[in-house]
Amino acid sequence: MSEHPRPSRVDDLSWVFVGGVLGTVARWAAEELWPARDGQWPVGTFLVNIVGAFVLGALLEGLVRRGPDVGRRRRFRLVAGTGFCGAFTTYSAFSLEISLLGKGGHVWLAVVYALVSVIVGVAAAALGIIAARRAVRLA
Repeated sequence: MSEHPRPSRVDDLSWVFVGGVLGTVARWAAEELWPARDGQWPVGTFLVNIVGAFVLGALLEGLVRRGPDVGRRRRFRLVAGTGFCGAFTTYSAFSLEISLLGKGGHVWLAVVYALVSVIVGVAAAALGIIAARRAVRLA
Protein backbone atom coordinates (compact mmCIF):
# COMPACT_ATOMS: atom_id res chain seq x y z
CA MET A 1 0.00 0.00 0.00
CA SER A 2 1.24 3.51 -0.87
CA GLU A 3 2.23 5.85 1.92
CA HIS A 4 0.33 8.60 0.05
CA PRO A 5 -3.32 7.73 -0.58
CA ARG A 6 -4.59 8.72 -4.03
CA PRO A 7 -6.99 11.69 -3.83
CA SER A 8 -10.42 11.26 -5.35
CA ARG A 9 -11.25 12.61 -8.79
CA VAL A 10 -13.63 15.08 -7.14
CA ASP A 11 -10.75 16.44 -5.04
CA ASP A 12 -8.56 16.75 -8.15
CA LEU A 13 -11.31 18.45 -10.15
CA SER A 14 -12.01 20.86 -7.29
CA TRP A 15 -8.38 22.04 -7.31
CA VAL A 16 -8.40 22.38 -11.10
CA PHE A 17 -11.67 24.32 -10.91
CA VAL A 18 -10.29 26.82 -8.39
CA GLY A 19 -7.19 27.42 -10.50
CA GLY A 20 -9.28 27.62 -13.66
CA VAL A 21 -11.50 30.34 -12.25
CA LEU A 22 -8.46 32.41 -11.26
CA GLY A 23 -6.75 31.85 -14.63
CA THR A 24 -9.88 32.80 -16.53
CA VAL A 25 -10.24 36.03 -14.56
CA ALA A 26 -6.56 36.86 -15.14
CA ARG A 27 -6.88 36.21 -18.88
CA TRP A 28 -10.05 38.30 -19.07
CA ALA A 29 -8.20 41.16 -17.33
CA ALA A 30 -5.29 40.92 -19.79
CA GLU A 31 -7.68 40.94 -22.76
CA GLU A 32 -9.43 44.00 -21.30
CA LEU A 33 -6.09 45.80 -20.88
CA TRP A 34 -4.85 44.83 -24.35
CA PRO A 35 -7.87 44.06 -26.56
CA ALA A 36 -7.34 42.61 -30.02
CA ARG A 37 -7.69 45.27 -32.70
CA ASP A 38 -8.44 44.60 -36.34
CA GLY A 39 -5.24 44.23 -38.33
CA GLN A 40 -2.93 44.61 -35.32
CA TRP A 41 -0.77 42.29 -33.25
CA PRO A 42 -2.99 40.57 -30.61
CA VAL A 43 -1.00 41.80 -27.60
CA GLY A 44 -3.24 40.40 -24.85
CA THR A 45 -3.31 36.85 -26.18
CA PHE A 46 0.39 36.95 -27.02
CA LEU A 47 1.31 38.08 -23.49
CA VAL A 48 -0.87 35.55 -21.66
CA ASN A 49 0.45 32.69 -23.77
CA ILE A 50 4.11 33.67 -23.29
CA VAL A 51 3.76 34.36 -19.57
CA GLY A 52 1.75 31.14 -19.17
CA ALA A 53 4.44 29.11 -20.96
CA PHE A 54 7.14 30.53 -18.68
CA VAL A 55 5.11 29.97 -15.51
CA LEU A 56 4.15 26.43 -16.49
CA GLY A 57 7.75 25.53 -17.38
CA ALA A 58 9.02 26.93 -14.07
CA LEU A 59 6.20 25.42 -12.03
CA LEU A 60 6.48 21.88 -13.38
CA GLU A 61 10.28 21.83 -13.25
CA GLY A 62 10.29 23.21 -9.72
CA LEU A 63 7.74 20.70 -8.52
CA VAL A 64 9.38 17.66 -10.10
CA ARG A 65 12.72 18.62 -8.54
CA ARG A 66 11.15 18.85 -5.09
CA GLY A 67 9.76 15.33 -5.04
CA PRO A 68 6.89 13.07 -6.05
CA ASP A 69 3.57 14.40 -7.30
CA VAL A 70 1.68 13.87 -4.04
CA GLY A 71 0.12 15.92 -1.28
CA ARG A 72 0.68 19.68 -1.42
CA ARG A 73 2.84 19.45 -4.54
CA ARG A 74 0.06 17.66 -6.40
CA ARG A 75 -2.58 20.13 -5.24
CA PHE A 76 -0.37 23.06 -6.23
CA ARG A 77 0.26 21.52 -9.66
CA LEU A 78 -3.47 21.03 -10.17
CA VAL A 79 -4.36 24.57 -9.03
CA ALA A 80 -1.51 26.50 -10.63
CA GLY A 81 -0.57 24.30 -13.60
CA THR A 82 -3.63 22.51 -14.89
CA GLY A 83 -6.18 25.01 -13.58
CA PHE A 84 -4.62 28.48 -13.66
CA CYS A 85 -2.20 28.10 -16.58
CA GLY A 86 -4.67 25.97 -18.52
CA ALA A 87 -7.34 28.67 -18.28
CA PHE A 88 -4.94 31.62 -18.50
CA THR A 89 -3.32 30.54 -21.76
CA THR A 90 -5.49 30.30 -24.82
CA TYR A 91 -4.97 28.30 -27.96
CA SER A 92 -8.52 29.00 -29.14
CA ALA A 93 -8.11 32.80 -29.13
CA PHE A 94 -4.65 32.41 -30.69
CA SER A 95 -6.14 30.35 -33.54
CA LEU A 96 -9.09 32.69 -34.00
CA GLU A 97 -6.85 35.76 -34.13
CA ILE A 98 -4.62 34.14 -36.76
CA SER A 99 -7.71 33.33 -38.83
CA LEU A 100 -9.16 36.83 -38.47
CA LEU A 101 -5.87 38.47 -39.39
CA GLY A 102 -5.63 36.30 -42.50
CA LYS A 103 -9.26 36.88 -43.53
CA GLY A 104 -8.79 40.60 -42.93
CA GLY A 105 -6.01 40.74 -45.51
CA HIS A 106 -3.16 40.70 -43.00
CA VAL A 107 -1.73 37.34 -44.04
CA TRP A 108 1.90 38.18 -43.33
CA LEU A 109 1.04 39.51 -39.88
CA ALA A 110 -0.92 36.30 -39.20
CA VAL A 111 2.04 34.15 -40.26
CA VAL A 112 4.56 36.19 -38.26
CA TYR A 113 2.25 36.21 -35.22
CA ALA A 114 1.86 32.43 -35.38
CA LEU A 115 5.59 31.77 -35.78
CA VAL A 116 6.73 34.28 -33.18
CA SER A 117 4.13 33.04 -30.68
CA VAL A 118 5.25 29.41 -31.00
CA ILE A 119 8.99 30.17 -30.99
CA VAL A 120 8.83 32.66 -28.12
CA GLY A 121 6.43 30.37 -26.22
CA VAL A 122 8.84 27.44 -26.41
CA ALA A 123 11.72 29.73 -25.42
CA ALA A 124 9.69 31.08 -22.48
CA ALA A 125 8.94 27.55 -21.26
CA ALA A 126 12.65 26.68 -21.55
CA LEU A 127 13.59 29.82 -19.61
CA GLY A 128 11.03 28.91 -16.95
CA ILE A 129 12.62 25.46 -16.63
CA ILE A 130 16.10 26.98 -16.36
CA ALA A 131 14.91 29.51 -13.77
CA ALA A 132 13.31 26.76 -11.67
CA ARG A 133 16.47 24.63 -11.79
CA ARG A 134 18.54 27.55 -10.54
CA ALA A 135 16.01 28.45 -7.86
CA VAL A 136 15.87 24.87 -6.55
CA ARG A 137 19.70 24.70 -6.43
CA LEU A 138 19.80 27.95 -4.43
CA ALA A 139 17.09 26.84 -1.99
